[in-house]
Amino acid sequence: MVVRRSRHRLLALLCGVLAALTLTTPAVAAPGCAALTRPEAAAGWLARQLVDGERFEAVFDGVAYPDQGLTLDAVFAFAAAGVADDHGAGALAWVTRPDIRDGYLGDGVSEAYAGATAKLALAVQVRGGDPADVGGVDLIARLRSLQTPAGRFSDRSAYGDYSNAFSQSFALLALDRTAAGAPPAAAAWLAGTRCPDGGYPLLPAQPVCTSDVDATALVTQALRAADRPADAAAGLRWLVSVQRADGGFANAAGTPNANSTGLAAQALRDGHRLPAWARSRAFLAGLQVGCAGAPADRGAVDFDGGGFDPATAPRATAQAVLGLTGIGYARLSAAGADPGAPALACP
Repeated sequence: MVVRRSRHRLLALLCGVLAALTLTTPAVAAPGCAALTRPEAAAGWLARQLVDGERFEAVFDGVAYPDQGLTLDAVFAFAAAGVADDHGAGALAWVTRPDIRDGYLGDGVSEAYAGATAKLALAVQVRGGDPADVGGVDLIARLRSLQTPAGRFSDRSAYGDYSNAFSQSFALLALDRTAAGAPPAAAAWLAGTRCPDGGYPLLPAQPVCTSDVDATALVTQALRAADRPADAAAGLRWLVSVQRADGGFANAAGTPNANSTGLAAQALRDGHRLPAWARSRAFLAGLQVGCAGAPADRGAVDFDGGGFDPATAPRATAQAVLGLTGIGYARLSAAGADPGAPALACP
């Protein structure tokens, strides 16, 4: 079993390097490689996990709650892979339904959440919609109203401000697509959170600035979109410096996983760090369930390779697709995507 996995990793690494050198995404034009990097199959598996073909849910104590954030991650994955367009349309229609939308964004008066507003606005843009009119709600105006004089996008809530690097980054990425562009003050604020080692923290203004892989991956993309390449380059250098020998990236708990690696790989390709991207693609390919796996799991990407877990696989797969294709958030588009949800072709 160890020998088989080692051979698989070696072939995956070779395929990833070839992909980077030929600048191909998402397929690899080399014998035996197509079976290792299959973002379309991953996105197809993800589409088939949607409840009623439209949403993801989080279950606590036997009760199912809407998971708008994960559903939007799926929308991004479908666009990146260029498949499951019907599922992407259905998923976004569900998230923008007034009751589901307001439960995610807040009512816009007493409760308004910056990260959720920005992420939904970006998803609407990726699918070619108008974020200034989402069921009568102007997400762009609401998002801009949450910017503080310092440039930070903050939550307006009786429960506290939970905005973070993801909130700020998604806000920059969404606003960069508008005619007015991303606010320079907001980009400057985000750049100013950089840690001494070059990475970016999830939460700003902590006693000790601790760089975070997931946060840095998103921040570098946002800063590149907002025309701050030098600040983004510092984060990219830090990402390369913490990449493991097997190509993977670890989360804050120290666990190498598909989620962190997927986001880091997306940032590396977006930032033109092609050899590092190739290594991370190889790691992700090694976590994808192939033809030897259970038929229902084929195409999915496991969280950490420690045994397939259906509870963590949807988010791991969604973020792995971003890394496998290497299409950055700033360039994501569902235009021209195929409607179907492809399955892994096995003998």
